[in-house]
Amino acid sequence: MNPVSILLLGFAMSTDAFAAAIGKGAAMARPRLSQALRAGAIFGVIEALTPIVGWLLGKGASRYIEAWDHWAAFGLLLALGLHMIWNGLKPEPDEPVDEAKRHGFIGLAITGLSTSIDALAVGVGLAFVDTPIAVVAVVIGLCTFSMVTLGIMLGRVLGEVVGKRAEMIGGIILIGVGAVILYEHLSAG
Repeated sequence: MNPVSILLLGFAMSTDAFAAAIGKGAAMARPRLSQALRAGAIFGVIEALTPIVGWLLGKGASRYIEAWDHWAAFGLLLALGLHMIWNGLKPEPDEPVDEAKRHGFIGLAITGLSTSIDALAVGVGLAFVDTPIAVVAVVIGLCTFSMVTLGIMLGRVLGEVVGKRAEMIGGIILIGVGAVILYEHLSAG
């Protein structure tokens, strides 16, 4: 993967966390920068660790599917991208939520983990191609930290509309990164 693809992947992985952060920021009375930085750090660390876990799982299976690994990476990224687009299109549930639990450490960590499942799957897909997973994980973590911090602070202003669009854009970027991986491997072989 080239540096631009890695950066785009980092931002794509952070869009669902950005969408969640906008929702959290909109739900907070007046989010302070310290609260936004704390949420960004929690999301960023979790989002950086999950692709490494996925990569380790994928490395264990990579020797069995080397002949079609680029198709596996493309398929995973395509599925995740379509899932993110679908999530961006469907309406939010109308269930009331306890805001104190959602903004505490455990609530933020659970939300961060739920938004990082896609990064775990991307890590699995990246195990099948020659990718520096440590660099990818750091980029994903830093992008997520930045996007969540920004999302919390902009949440009151932007509301839910931008959050949904951000998730859909992230899905499109994921599909694009998958297509680039597929193209690079098919044109090299």
